[in-house]
Amino acid sequence: MTRIAVDAMGGDHAPYEIIAGAVWAAQEYGVALELVGKQDKIEQILEKINNKGFRSDEGKGGKKNIIRVDVNSLDIKITHASEVIEMGEHPGQAIRKKKKASIVLAVNAVATGSSDALVAAGSTGAAMASSLFGLGRIPGIDRPAIAATLPTNTTKPIVIIDAGANSSCSPSMLKQFALMGMTFARDVLGIKNPRIGVLNIGEEAGKGNELAQNTYKLLEEYQGNMNFVGNIEGREIFMNVCDVVVCDGFVGNVALKIVEGTALMLFDMIRNEFHRNIITKLVGLMAKPIFKSLYQKINYEEFGGALLLGVKGITVISHGRSKAYAIKRAVKVAKEAFESEINKTIAESVES
Repeated sequence: MTRIAVDAMGGDHAPYEIIAGAVWAAQEYGVALELVGKQDKIEQILEKINNKGFRSDEGKGGKKNIIRVDVNSLDIKITHASEVIEMGEHPGQAIRKKKKASIVLAVNAVATGSSDALVAAGSTGAAMASSLFGLGRIPGIDRPAIAATLPTNTTKPIVIIDAGANSSCSPSMLKQFALMGMTFARDVLGIKNPRIGVLNIGEEAGKGNELAQNTYKLLEEYQGNMNFVGNIEGREIFMNVCDVVVCDGFVGNVALKIVEGTALMLFDMIRNEFHRNIITKLVGLMAKPIFKSLYQKINYEEFGGALLLGVKGITVISHGRSKAYAIKRAVKVAKEAFESEINKTIAESVES
């Protein structure tokens, strides 16, 4: 049985929502857990959930439901961690000073084989730094990258890599990101012969800054081993032009935050319009099921978390605001990534 280590203390809603999502996933997906954090708090929350369940809207919005979990029937290991790395701390300094931090010990659980994969919703920098130092890099990969999955107007999602791990990159690093993103899209998401595009300000090869132009040249030379379709503009990300969008972590993270903010703004605008008068309220009531379905498709909680590719282990980084449903989905991502042996495939691809 696949065992997932979960940093129970990381995230805005830790530890309750993190633990609730983890045990929910264990019951639904048949995984074992290693909950890493302050043992007394973890045990109290597990007992509470076992007795009373917990409330969750299952990612759909609206009325919350009571989720029942038979905690005693689950395979759960608790690893005590006396320290927590806070969001505002410098990642590198924090993991060196706080050897007993929950994220450090959760990574160590994967490194030692106690668990097979990791889910973390705390500091992205701390999760990345801990994974990099604790697990090491796949040979041939200079820096790990975050592969974020987003919905599109088709049945296939799109991958953005790097989504925030590296703010300063070289063309050779972006080539490695493209290779890892291609492998992830093919072997985990099931997209045959994924199309690779470079995020740029224009479609022409000579457009963009020096990094974008040199990356274009590198990927064009690698065309025989990769389905490179050239540059894509920001407006084309969701238009089924490509399956993997390659960029540096600064640009990728800004793009993700803009997408998230735009989606929230649009839903707020629509909600306000439906509340203008009695007629719009009636129309809103009739349209409510449609908008619930639409919200579910674009809700970040559905995707759970993003894989940190390039390290010798499976690390899934969840949104800092993740609640139980998002954590449940993140555990599913971790389970599928481990069982697909994506790191082995990436290593083979890089070697070849």
